[in-house]
Formats: sequence, structure tokens, C-alpha cells
Amino acid sequence: MCLCRMMFTVLLVLFIFSTLPGVAQATEERVNVDPDNIQLEQHISEEIMLRAKVLKVEQQQTTEDLGGFFGGQEESRQLVTIEITSQPFQGQVMQIPHIIVNQPKYDIRVNPGDKVILFCELVDGQITSAFISDYARDTALKYLLLAFAAVMIIFGGIKGFKSLISLAVTGVAIIFVLLPAILAGYNPIMLTILTCAVVTAITLVLIGGISIKTISAFIGTVGGVIIAGILAVIAGTAAQLTGFSEDEMYMLQFIPQGVDFDYRGLLFAGMIIGALGAVMDVGMSIASALEEIKKANRNISVRKLITAGMNVGRDIMGTMSNTLILAYTGSALPLMLVFMAHDIPYLKIINLDVIATEVVRALAGSIGLIISVPITAVVAGVLFYMRDGKAKK
Repeated sequence: MCLCRMMFTVLLVLFIFSTLPGVAQATEERVNVDPDNIQLEQHISEEIMLRAKVLKVEQQQTTEDLGGFFGGQEESRQLVTIEITSQPFQGQVMQIPHIIVNQPKYDIRVNPGDKVILFCELVDGQITSAFISDYARDTALKYLLLAFAAVMIIFGGIKGFKSLISLAVTGVAIIFVLLPAILAGYNPIMLTILTCAVVTAITLVLIGGISIKTISAFIGTVGGVIIAGILAVIAGTAAQLTGFSEDEMYMLQFIPQGVDFDYRGLLFAGMIIGALGAVMDVGMSIASALEEIKKANRNISVRKLITAGMNVGRDIMGTMSNTLILAYTGSALPLMLVFMAHDIPYLKIINLDVIATEVVRALAGSIGLIISVPITAVVAGVLFYMRDGKAKK
């Protein structure tokens, strides 16, 4: 949808790459009993993720029917020769078993030359077992991110560079402030609103400086986001949304921190964040347009200035609301195909938790976006009038 949301998504990926530790370690004590010499031995056990390159793939065995969860599917057992490219095992070559169960969601089909991620178990610093965890995708994503940054700077100049900085601030705020605070058990809705307000202020000041345009866009954006949040809470509660429309919500019940989350609150907080980018775009667009109109006609009346802002906003809200709804629809495209293929009745579809959640998300965000138009137009018109002091009533 908006460039701001796309920027946020890409930077969030970068921050995950640069901040998450590449090695997760766990230490445990094992007691070994030697019949000839009774003594206690300590073994340090570690679980680490390593990069590797596939050198060779050998087919070992094919089984017609696995039974169980993958019943009726053909299983292929392979012996994969890999070379570890991460320290401290760089250059080590080993052979590991690999299984293909002919399920696209779970299979990792590798060929010689592929870069993969290994999950390894170490005992006393030596690899005792390993398996292919996933493809190594981060390198391609980093190149795409570099291309994005280059395009922003080449075509956006200093403002493009400032946009990248604001994007970095957004990533820091979410990863190092919002998420840890939610994990600590704080109210996710209030935290999200405060985080969005701070991120909006920093982003708009970096891009537009401290000015009436920035202040107007900030007030319009925060107002629209709050309205979207309130509507999401009201409509979501009335529709009895559970918050468990996504698998990740279930997974949160089993995290080691044992936090008793407000799952509905998390759902509504996600809706607020989802609406922020589009609303911020609208707020800044209207404020910038009114600033240019005021520069071109210093004596324009406050009423005409506000009317001009509303006219600009009407053009923007039509396309931005459509974009917002289409973005959510696009993410649900496979689900809609399933419904159509099985001829699911409309009454069943519209009352599903997952569908109702997406409807509330899209419509609440769109209403917040629309409400930000008059807020920004009125605030900007009044502030420009108060600054110049020459406008006619």
C-alpha cells in the first residue's frame, strides 16, 4: 500500500537479522556412570544454527506410505553432503540424513550449490547431530534491502535518507520498546498507541522539520489512528472476535515467559499498527498540499483553505481506502480460493473468526484514514491562518 508500510516491513526484516543472536545455547548437566570408575561427568550441550552449502544429494530410499499425519504420501530419504560455512566449524564437511515427505509446506528440497541453515546439537564443542532447518534466504533479502535504500537515496535525496532514518527509528521502537513491554505484561493497546504517537512524531519531524505542516500531520495521524483503534475495539468486541484467527496467537500460549496475554488486545494493537502507515501518508499529504496552497496565496481565507484540504483529502481517501482493503484482501487470497472451490455458503464465510477479523481490520483502518482528512485539514487551516494573521475570514 503505502511506501511507509513497505519501508517498515523491509526494515523490520533487517533489524531481525541484525539484532537476533545467531546462536541459541542451552547448558545442561548429564550424569554418566562408569562401572569401573564411578564419577560424575559434566557435558556441555548446545543447540546452534549454522550456515552451510550443499555439495551433494544422494537418493537412499523411497517409502510408498508413511501413515500417520502424512498418510498416503511418498517419503524420500536422502543423504546430503554439506560444507559448513559458519565459524567455528567453517570448512567442515559432513553427511546428514534428509527426508522429503512430498508436502510443500514442510519439504526443503535441496540441490548441489544451495545455501541452507543447519540446526546442530553440540556436546563438549563437537557436532553430534544436525539437520537442514531451512533455506538461507537472508542474503537475498539483504541485497533487496540495499537496493531499496539505494533507490530511496538516489530519487529521494536528503529526504529519502531521512526516511531511512525514520524507518530505523520505527524498527527500534517496535523491537526494543513495544515488543519487550508487551512481553512484560503491559496493556498492548495503550502501548501501541503511545508507540505509534512517538514514531509518528519522529518520522514527521525528520521528514518535514518542526513546522505547522508537521504539527498538523501529526495531529491528524494520531487522531485517525486513535479513531481506528476505538472502532476496532468496539466492532471486534461486538463481533466477539477471539484474537485466535492466526496460528501465532496459539503459539503465544506456550512461550517460556508464561505471560497471560490479552489476546484481543494484541489483535486490536495489530490493527492499530496496520493502519498507521496509511493514515500517516494521508496526514502528511494533506498538510503538505495546504502549505503549498498557502504559499501560493497568502491571503486565502481559512474557510477556503480548509475546503481545499478537504477536496485534496477526498481524492486521497478514495484511493488509499481501496489500497488498504485490497492489501488485506490480497493476504487472504488463498483462503478465498478455498471457499470458492468448496462452494462454502456466504453465511458460513462471513461469520468465520478469521474473515470477521480481516473485515474489522480493513474497515476500522479505512474509517480512521478517512477521519484523519478533516482533522488534518481543519488543524492545518487554522494554524496557517494564526501564523500569517493576514488571511480574510
